[in-house]
Amino acid sequence: MKNNKVFKVFSLSLSLLGLLVQFSSFIPKNTTVKPKTKKPNIIYILADDLGIGDLSIYNGNSKIQTPHLDQMAKEGMRFTDAHTSSAVCTPTRYGILTGRYNWRTPLKEFVTWGNSPSLIQKNRLTVAQLLKNQGYKTANIGKWHLGLNWSMKNNSSEFDHYSERSDRLNFKAIDYSQPLKFGPLDMGFDYSFMIAASLNMPPYVYLENDKATMLPTDKTERNRKIYPFSSWIKGDIADDFKHQEVLPKIVDKSISFIKENANEDQPFFMYIPLPSPHNPVLPIAPWKGQSEIGSPYADFVMMIDDLMGTIFETLKAQGIDDSTLVVFASDNGFATTNDLKTLRQKKHSPSYVYSGYKGSYLEGGHRVPFLVKWPGKIKPNSISDATICTTDFMATCADIVDYEFKDNEAEDSFSMLPLLTNEGTYLRDATIHHDKYGVFAIRKDDWKLVVAPNSGIMASGKTKIHKGVHSEVILYNLKEDIKEKNNVADQFPEKVKALKTILIKQIRDGRSTPGKIQENDAIPGEWPQAAFAFEN
Repeated sequence: MKNNKVFKVFSLSLSLLGLLVQFSSFIPKNTTVKPKTKKPNIIYILADDLGIGDLSIYNGNSKIQTPHLDQMAKEGMRFTDAHTSSAVCTPTRYGILTGRYNWRTPLKEFVTWGNSPSLIQKNRLTVAQLLKNQGYKTANIGKWHLGLNWSMKNNSSEFDHYSERSDRLNFKAIDYSQPLKFGPLDMGFDYSFMIAASLNMPPYVYLENDKATMLPTDKTERNRKIYPFSSWIKGDIADDFKHQEVLPKIVDKSISFIKENANEDQPFFMYIPLPSPHNPVLPIAPWKGQSEIGSPYADFVMMIDDLMGTIFETLKAQGIDDSTLVVFASDNGFATTNDLKTLRQKKHSPSYVYSGYKGSYLEGGHRVPFLVKWPGKIKPNSISDATICTTDFMATCADIVDYEFKDNEAEDSFSMLPLLTNEGTYLRDATIHHDKYGVFAIRKDDWKLVVAPNSGIMASGKTKIHKGVHSEVILYNLKEDIKEKNNVADQFPEKVKALKTILIKQIRDGRSTPGKIQENDAIPGEWPQAAFAFEN
């Protein structure tokens, strides 16, 4: 009986083996079964008000040396024609996290404040949520500046989300003891450590996982005694908040997160928006006084470069440098409030060869340093002259993880993966620029059109009139006139018409990518800067 059972088992084994042999005959001989590869870690580092000419890899005549960022460029790809979606910070941050142009929101000019409600609405997919859904652990560490839905005393709720520029929460009504009603943790981030807005904007508290680490118990005013360019707005401050310690603390938190997650099976995504070199300019020892031109701003840029070096070294020390994609960019051009006079005297040009600075529709306002490193995928010492936009980050991440967008997601984002890997085609055809006052410009190939340059709105509510600008449109040929000195609109009326037609279509369609037409966010009033798009 026992032998009979053994024989049956043996016969069954032979039958199964025969089936496997037959099945194997249907598999092509050259086919190999590939093991699952771990998705790359992704880190996006965003400097604040760093000019393209502040990096020595871009500016051969720079009086500031940035060896660590220069090395990053040598190990990866340097973009020469990269643009932020706006010439100021809040709008650019919105575009990075959502893949959508900022002016499609109610924020038509300027920025949000530390007491503004969230600009990102609850139904909007973010790159953090996208990657989290694909198995990533996600972190936001740094300067937020996109508005937050604070908890309010007596359960009052003044605004659910940002709806117009005048929206400001009453500081006295904010309940700092309670977690945010809507913040980064609700937008796809697993971990968050941040300041609410720019380093010169109250409230001066750290928020960890959407809750203040310490309640503000005092008021602080700007102090020019430490540095001439260390001003900030009077406001609530907590005892654990020291302005000069914010940048190092953000880097320390970033390094800790990398170390804690380096050897996990789960890939991670880090969004690290630095608060610097935005005013207040606060270099500390050992960087203070180290620049050759004796400028606190130059010291501050050197401090940033050195701290970025510690992040890069941490990736290598943890053995994950080869499996990590790192992006470094700035949120707009150099801010003239950061001692431009001294920099000029020392023959340092923070905008490099370009005209204009932060806030401007000129190139210096939004053409920024943009470096990407991804060992094994990006050829070292690569240079791309493609015209890209910071909104493209979201589609690039989606491409990496094979996610297909719905019609109401990332409406202005084109994947840069073909540029990074030199495989496929980068599909962006035109890029829309947007200045501090909400004025539109559009770029296609060598041509750049500025429409209704005097339609912008100043903080006073009055129309911004640019000195010496009387034309309804301005057309530049950047190949022939990189400093944007010659308006050639009258000479090329067909080019003006073609570019304006593209601009109007992309404004009205609610998207610049292929797909179903979308609605721009509703606003309560007029939109004078885009009036030309709705004339007919």
